[in-house]
Amino acid sequence: MAQIIKSKTEFDTIINSGKVCLIDLFATWCGPCRMLAPTIDKISAESGDKFVVAKIDVDDLEEIAIMYNVNTIPTLLFIKDGQLLEKSVGLRGEEAILNTIEKYI
Repeated sequence: MAQIIKSKTEFDTIINSGKVCLIDLFATWCGPCRMLAPTIDKISAESGDKFVVAKIDVDDLEEIAIMYNVNTIPTLLFIKDGQLLEKSVGLRGEEAILNTIEKYI
Protein backbone atom coordinates (compact mmCIF):
# COMPACT_ATOMS: atom_id res chain seq x y z
CA MET A 1 0.00 0.00 0.00
CA ALA A 2 1.22 3.48 -0.84
CA GLN A 3 2.48 5.68 1.98
CA ILE A 4 0.10 8.44 3.12
CA ILE A 5 1.90 11.78 3.46
CA LYS A 6 0.70 13.68 6.53
CA SER A 7 2.88 16.84 6.52
CA LYS A 8 4.62 19.31 4.21
CA THR A 9 7.95 18.30 5.78
CA GLU A 10 7.32 14.65 4.97
CA PHE A 11 6.31 15.62 1.41
CA ASP A 12 9.50 17.66 0.93
CA THR A 13 11.66 14.77 2.15
CA ILE A 14 10.00 12.33 -0.24
CA ILE A 15 10.14 14.51 -3.36
CA ASN A 16 13.80 15.34 -2.74
CA SER A 17 14.82 11.69 -2.28
CA GLY A 18 16.53 11.53 -5.68
CA LYS A 19 13.99 9.05 -7.00
CA VAL A 20 11.02 9.54 -9.27
CA CYS A 21 7.95 10.04 -7.07
CA LEU A 22 4.37 9.26 -7.99
CA ILE A 23 2.14 11.35 -5.74
CA ASP A 24 -1.59 10.59 -5.80
CA LEU A 25 -3.71 13.53 -4.62
CA PHE A 26 -7.09 12.19 -3.55
CA ALA A 27 -10.01 12.57 -1.14
CA THR A 28 -11.85 9.82 0.69
CA TRP A 29 -15.24 11.10 -0.59
CA CYS A 30 -14.12 11.09 -4.26
CA GLY A 31 -15.53 8.17 -6.30
CA PRO A 32 -12.90 8.26 -9.09
CA CYS A 33 -10.19 8.45 -6.40
CA ARG A 34 -11.52 5.26 -4.81
CA MET A 35 -11.53 3.60 -8.24
CA LEU A 36 -7.88 4.58 -8.81
CA ALA A 37 -6.69 3.52 -5.31
CA PRO A 38 -6.21 -0.22 -6.06
CA THR A 39 -4.09 0.64 -9.10
CA ILE A 40 -1.89 3.00 -7.09
CA ASP A 41 -1.52 0.43 -4.31
CA LYS A 42 -0.58 -2.28 -6.83
CA ILE A 43 2.03 -0.03 -8.44
CA SER A 44 3.39 0.80 -4.98
CA ALA A 45 3.61 -2.88 -4.01
CA GLU A 46 5.52 -3.70 -7.19
CA SER A 47 7.79 -0.62 -7.29
CA GLY A 48 10.59 -2.00 -5.14
CA ASP A 49 13.32 0.62 -4.83
CA LYS A 50 12.96 1.95 -8.39
CA PHE A 51 10.60 4.81 -7.49
CA VAL A 52 8.46 6.15 -4.65
CA VAL A 53 4.67 6.01 -4.48
CA ALA A 54 2.77 8.14 -1.97
CA LYS A 55 -0.69 9.58 -1.44
CA ILE A 56 -1.95 12.91 -0.14
CA ASP A 57 -5.50 13.42 1.09
CA VAL A 58 -6.23 16.96 -0.17
CA ASP A 59 -8.60 17.52 2.74
CA ASP A 60 -5.77 16.89 5.22
CA LEU A 61 -2.93 18.63 3.34
CA GLU A 62 -4.60 21.28 1.20
CA GLU A 63 -1.42 23.36 0.93
CA ILE A 64 0.15 20.79 -1.42
CA ALA A 65 -2.90 20.85 -3.70
CA ILE A 66 -2.75 24.64 -3.79
CA MET A 67 1.00 24.59 -4.46
CA TYR A 68 0.49 22.47 -7.60
CA ASN A 69 -2.76 24.14 -8.73
CA VAL A 70 -4.79 20.97 -8.24
CA ASN A 71 -8.46 21.78 -8.88
CA THR A 72 -9.68 18.28 -9.76
CA ILE A 73 -8.99 14.94 -8.16
CA PRO A 74 -7.63 12.41 -8.60
CA THR A 75 -4.47 14.14 -9.76
CA LEU A 76 -1.15 12.35 -10.14
CA LEU A 77 2.08 14.28 -9.76
CA PHE A 78 5.32 12.87 -11.14
CA ILE A 79 8.20 14.57 -9.31
CA LYS A 80 11.96 14.06 -9.13
CA ASP A 81 14.52 16.10 -7.20
CA GLY A 82 11.76 18.47 -6.10
CA GLN A 83 10.79 19.30 -9.68
CA LEU A 84 7.39 18.57 -11.18
CA LEU A 85 7.96 16.42 -14.27
CA GLU A 86 4.35 15.81 -15.24
CA LYS A 87 0.82 16.18 -13.88
CA SER A 88 -2.11 13.95 -14.81
CA VAL A 89 -5.75 14.63 -13.93
CA GLY A 90 -8.44 11.94 -13.75
CA LEU A 91 -8.39 8.18 -13.96
CA ARG A 92 -5.48 6.49 -15.70
CA GLY A 93 -4.70 2.85 -16.19
CA GLU A 94 -1.76 1.05 -14.65
CA GLU A 95 0.12 0.78 -17.94
CA ALA A 96 -0.19 4.51 -18.69
CA ILE A 97 1.03 5.42 -15.19
CA LEU A 98 3.99 3.02 -15.39
CA ASN A 99 4.90 4.31 -18.87
CA THR A 100 5.05 7.85 -17.49
CA ILE A 101 7.24 6.78 -14.58
CA GLU A 102 9.58 4.86 -16.90
CA LYS A 103 10.18 8.02 -18.97
CA TYR A 104 11.84 9.66 -15.98
CA ILE A 105 13.74 6.81 -14.31
